[in-house]
Amino acid sequence: MEAAAVHPNSCFSLEPGNLAGVRHIILVLSGKGGVGKSTISTELALALRHQGKKVGILDVDLCGPSIPHMLRAQGKAVHQCDNGWVPVFVDQEQSISLMSVGFLLENPDEAVVWRGPKKHGGLFLGFGVFAALIKQFVSDVAWGELDYLVVDTPPGTSDEHMATVEALRPHGPLGALVVTTPQAVSVGDVRRELTFCKKTGLKVIGVIENMSGFACPHCAECTNVFSSGGGEELAQLAGVPFLGSVPLDPQLTRSLEEGRDFIKEFPKSTAYSALTSIAQKVLHGMPALCS
Repeated sequence: MEAAAVHPNSCFSLEPGNLAGVRHIILVLSGKGGVGKSTISTELALALRHQGKKVGILDVDLCGPSIPHMLRAQGKAVHQCDNGWVPVFVDQEQSISLMSVGFLLENPDEAVVWRGPKKHGGLFLGFGVFAALIKQFVSDVAWGELDYLVVDTPPGTSDEHMATVEALRPHGPLGALVVTTPQAVSVGDVRRELTFCKKTGLKVIGVIENMSGFACPHCAECTNVFSSGGGEELAQLAGVPFLGSVPLDPQLTRSLEEGRDFIKEFPKSTAYSALTSIAQKVLHGMPALCS
């Protein structure tokens, strides 16, 4: 995908720098790292875009802000205007806008480390600084009118998640997508994430099982590399919807590495069917959370 060029002073048509124009906010969560939250966030945004929705992505995964790479937006500059920061548009139609922690790093290989003061050679963030950063993303980014804002969060159930939820809660309907992989160790960690959602009053749109088998690109047969069914069983035990399973798909992996639009380019793949089905369930599930 090609990022659209935006002039630093071209935000006269944008809404004020807050979330007043955002209809729905989706937090993508997991109790464990490496389960594919960024993949799900990216592909969900693309699938919603192809459903005619205008989508924003807020990438606050400080452990690995990878979405700029997945959308071929790395190295793009975040400009300022009278209304705040202008997010990066990742397509020529300006239907997907992106704000990422990665845009704030002078060097893409720069480390983001958690404790202590800011130090040369690495961006050191304590909880208070992170909370302030989240509030700044909420108040100072000129998102404009969006149907959905997808928030890619760090792994775990730490204070950073509480800061994210509390900063976003006042700004409209808020729901969570919880991502797991089939293995028991991942399901156990994600169970704690569901407990976090319950304790904080965060409504769960559903559970997604990622890396659920390997989809052969030649015959489309899906082979279980890990165990299977863990995500669906977890959803049943928690009493929340199970939205579907996304297989390991070489075409999806290549699309993410090259910053291409998988939803547009591979409509016959197994992962395409899974991702578009999940997007449809999200479209139907979010209004139900608002009722």
